[in-house]
Amino acid sequence: MINFLVNSNFVDSLNLIRFSANVNSLQKSPVNLFYINKHLYLLRFYLKNLVAISFVFCCASSAVNAQTVAASIYPNKPIRLIVPFPAGGGNDVVARVIAQKLSERLGQPIVIDNKAGANGIVGIQALISAPPDGYTLAVASAGPIAVNPSLYDKLPYDPLKDLTSITNLVSLPLLLVTHPSVPAKNIKELISLAKAKPGQLYFCSPGSGNSGHLAGELFNAMADVKLVHVPYKGQGPALADLLSGQVQMLFSSIPPVLPYIHSGQLNAIAIGNAKRISTLPDIPTISESGVSGYEAYSWVGLFGPANMPKELVHKINREFVDVLKLKEIGERLSHEGALPVGDSAEDFSLYVKKEIVKWGLVVKSANIKAD
Repeated sequence: MINFLVNSNFVDSLNLIRFSANVNSLQKSPVNLFYINKHLYLLRFYLKNLVAISFVFCCASSAVNAQTVAASIYPNKPIRLIVPFPAGGGNDVVARVIAQKLSERLGQPIVIDNKAGANGIVGIQALISAPPDGYTLAVASAGPIAVNPSLYDKLPYDPLKDLTSITNLVSLPLLLVTHPSVPAKNIKELISLAKAKPGQLYFCSPGSGNSGHLAGELFNAMADVKLVHVPYKGQGPALADLLSGQVQMLFSSIPPVLPYIHSGQLNAIAIGNAKRISTLPDIPTISESGVSGYEAYSWVGLFGPANMPKELVHKINREFVDVLKLKEIGERLSHEGALPVGDSAEDFSLYVKKEIVKWGLVVKSANIKAD
């Protein structure tokens, strides 16, 4: 790294200075004094650079050591966990289930901070303005991270530059349910019905750009049909109109619709997951039912501000992943329709990049705009 210091000029200068120390053996001629002064100057130059470089290396080493120490004692104070949606929603439930057990393991409080607004933008802005010390994190779904970059022309953050991806916590399969008045009882029958009545079947969602909306548009594109989207202001109003028959179908996470499936008020047609899930083993996937390769889901991941030290990211990742592996946590999350994931920070970062591309294409092809 400092090879340029140990060159012939430097060695020559040292040798000459050693020789010059014996003044009796050196004639004090102007020529000799010139060369002595020249080499003294070079020696001072090299020594000055050596000191400067040593200082830089010491600072860099100190910074690395400080980061290692910070990671080793983390956490030594409460952790703020931002949820960019209201209390009671899917993101919030996942955050609280994990935070409760993690707090017990770490011996520090984990404070849930619901900062809802503008499709998750308000909460994400709060995260990126926090210091990258691991004491402010966020639990965020695909919407604010993978969909908003295509949904908004001027998004006040870049999820790839302004955030640190830590781990994908859970996957949330979307279930396609229909009102009993719809004669189709499986995907093939639904596709035939939709092609026979283009533009006459309606699917609802909690809002434009929501995962349920994108799932419907993806189905339109892959099944070559034209289901009409009807956006609502939240899951509650959308579900109410579906139950009353005002709209015909909904792509939904599992917990909100499960009671109505059991009561016969809604029919479960198929699930958007890549494979069947253990909680609903008799419900086929949309892919196996005739739309090969179809996958529609949401996910909830853990994020931090940009520029978090790698040692700290890996430690936080391990702590959360260890909690996700606990049997009791897996059972509680499955009960909520969530499938634990817990991947590495590197894998999750690549996954986020692919998700941004995938859902960006859906947003653009369907010409979806934010409400």
